[in-house]
Amino acid sequence: MEAEIREKAEVEQRSYSIGDLAAAFDITPRSIRFYEDEGLLSPERAGLTRIYSHRDRARLALICRGKRLGFSLAEIREFLDLYDREHGQVGQMSYFLGRARARRAALETQLVDVQQTIEDLKGIEDEIVGFLKREGALPEG
Repeated sequence: MEAEIREKAEVEQRSYSIGDLAAAFDITPRSIRFYEDEGLLSPERAGLTRIYSHRDRARLALICRGKRLGFSLAEIREFLDLYDREHGQVGQMSYFLGRARARRAALETQLVDVQQTIEDLKGIEDEIVGFLKREGALPEG
């Protein structure tokens, strides 16, 4: 138990360079600096060098996941800010549940639209191929 506590403390005290994080998340250092400029990350500085904490790394993981899921930076910022407020993760998770459900519903609607568009395009393609074959402009087969 004591070893686990010590190990957790060591992980939380570990620091990362911008290159470490860029490599870990397969993004550019420029992206990380952009998230910093947007106030989503706030690394410590040693001169001109940025020093990212375990907390910064966790926030970056959430930012990347949020972007991959299609959330805006404003939504991601609100999600991250909720963690710092009273009730921490409960408020954060409640907010994210609502946003995740809304995002999923929007994607399901888009999926239906895309599937219908594909079917429409297949029908148009079949009509054009039939026409071209009748006109002798497309070989049979």
